[in-house]
Amino acid sequence: MKIAVGQFAVTPHWQKNALTCVEMMAKAAKQGADLLVLPEALLAREDSDPDLSVKSAQTLDGEYIRILREESRKNALTTLLTVHVPTTSGRAANTLLALKCGKIIARYEKLHLYDAFSVQESRCVDAGETVPPLIEVAGMKVGLMTCYDLRFPELALSLALAGAEVLALPAAWVRGPHKEHHWATLLAARALDTTCYLAAAGECGNKNIGHSRIVDPFGITIAAAAEEPEMIFAEISSQRVAQVRERLPVLKNRRFAPPSLL
Repeated sequence: MKIAVGQFAVTPHWQKNALTCVEMMAKAAKQGADLLVLPEALLAREDSDPDLSVKSAQTLDGEYIRILREESRKNALTTLLTVHVPTTSGRAANTLLALKCGKIIARYEKLHLYDAFSVQESRCVDAGETVPPLIEVAGMKVGLMTCYDLRFPELALSLALAGAEVLALPAAWVRGPHKEHHWATLLAARALDTTCYLAAAGECGNKNIGHSRIVDPFGITIAAAAEEPEMIFAEISSQRVAQVRERLPVLKNRRFAPPSLL
């Protein structure tokens, strides 16, 4: 499978952000990618208004997703991203979508809301109540996660035990002391915990770090971006997952049942 991971700085204007997504989808397809992972909360963002993503929330039949679905009809690329979808008045769900051939083939509402480092995502966002699904892309099983989910190993483990070979993570990782180190360490740790590939897209800009990465099942970074808009690519395979799991059979060697997530 060929994976593409794209990062960019989200603007306050949803039309511009939709166009950027379309451009990245077209580029990934042209390069022969099977899977494109884009960052988290791609409708709108404003440094001076932390609630703009929720204020700009659109339904799944809204114009933003319609534009992306139109682009996805042009090829067999699977695209992952998150947007905010309205729930009740003034509130929304941070919703990961998988798009393919013009359709939404899977969705996941973020379980772990970012109530940390003086940020309170739950103030305007409703947490999901369902463990994310697996999807199949080019013969490999892909588990879905979103940003802060990365800090909770039981979610990644549950996806691996369900059959995931790849974990895909749209994110908007907030800058701060040691945060780049946390990001790199946790990506490698989750890859090693699960012996899965990690494909993580980080939004870049003034408040978020970028630093998108593709990490192999041994925790080795095989493609990486810095802090500027960029798209990275990597070839991955089920054979590599099988080889690592034969040498490092942590999923088989486990002595405890996975904890309940809900």
